[in-house]
Amino acid sequence: MNWTTPRPENAQLVLEDGTVFRGRAFGARVEAVGEVCFNTGMSGYQEVLTDPSYCGQIVVMTAPQIGNYGISEFDAESARPQVAGFVVRALSRPSNWRSIETLHEYLERWNIPGLCEVDTRAITRLLRERGAQRGVVAGGAEPVAALHARAQEWPGLENADLAAVVTCKQMYRLAPDPIAAGPRDMRYNAYDTAPCEALRADGLRIVVYDFGVKRNILERLVTRGAEVYVVPATTPAETALGLRPHGILLSNGPGDPAAVGYGIEAVRALVGRVPLFGICLGHQILGLALGAKSFKLKFGHRGVNHPVHDLRTGKVRITSQNHGFAIDPDSLPAGSMEVTEISLNDQTLEGMDHKNLPLFSVQYHPEASPGPHDNDVHFDRFLRLAAAAAGLPFGVAPPRRAAGGSDHAAA
Repeated sequence: MNWTTPRPENAQLVLEDGTVFRGRAFGARVEAVGEVCFNTGMSGYQEVLTDPSYCGQIVVMTAPQIGNYGISEFDAESARPQVAGFVVRALSRPSNWRSIETLHEYLERWNIPGLCEVDTRAITRLLRERGAQRGVVAGGAEPVAALHARAQEWPGLENADLAAVVTCKQMYRLAPDPIAAGPRDMRYNAYDTAPCEALRADGLRIVVYDFGVKRNILERLVTRGAEVYVVPATTPAETALGLRPHGILLSNGPGDPAAVGYGIEAVRALVGRVPLFGICLGHQILGLALGAKSFKLKFGHRGVNHPVHDLRTGKVRITSQNHGFAIDPDSLPAGSMEVTEISLNDQTLEGMDHKNLPLFSVQYHPEASPGPHDNDVHFDRFLRLAAAAAGLPFGVAPPRRAAGGSDHAAA
């Protein structure tokens, strides 16, 4: 792979409060406006770039060196990068046998601007003190006053229905065995494509509401043997139930959960009729469907190192998170819902269970595996609830032989 040097052009990030950060351009020669937020992950920038939950956002990476392992064809969480813009301290030269192009080339190909050689620590501290801000990334020749005006004019993420922007356009099905019969885009893990979970869900049919679903969530279901139907975010409840699912997963996604009225209406109609599991935006939509209220966080939770306290076991989970809104725990129905997990950073709601119905949700991303596997239990629990409701088995299966001939014992 040849190293392509980014253009040595000046560029700038202008925030809605008038603060200007000047640096060098990389990626596409375009202007981008969005909500400026920061991610504290030390790695995983390709997953960040392709996470649909980042739609409409300019992401600042706090790790100082970004781009050092390039871009891999196996690590994307969706078909394309979803961020509006990308800001890093130092753009690194890639050195990785899996890399097929540089970060600069990748963003340039997808027409997304980048900004490097800026003080990302200063940007992060400003956002923590003043809250997330609207901003513009543009070339250095653009007048600051004009960019400042465009940042202030941008409507922001409150009341923004971005799930409708990133969702699939039509339903699609994923085969129970991605190694033998599944679509090519499900076999993207270059290191180990074989299931390693002991628990199997063969025969279970799961519907996933795509509010901006990450591929890793789908993989967690498919590699356990479930047949998965992914439906658009606007799918009515009766249409989803017409697929005769044993369980329904409400996926992650971007934007304001209160703006996803069609999703709230559908979930409200699904409660009590089929086991439900909500993740991130899906967790928020489930909360709203049950009568709770949501609110915007000051600067959001984004990174792979967020501690969450499990109130039932007393244990602490290290979680991956990406959200700017949260559910107010005091607004949950008192007699039916139980708060199960809270953030140790700011005490916000991270998990909830229904006391009588087979439904639960988490605010973080259990598929992202920063633990690395301590949060996978949520998928097992969901499939166990679905199996129990359907009277189907969900248990230990013998090890299977992976494509290529190597044996993988069950965990």
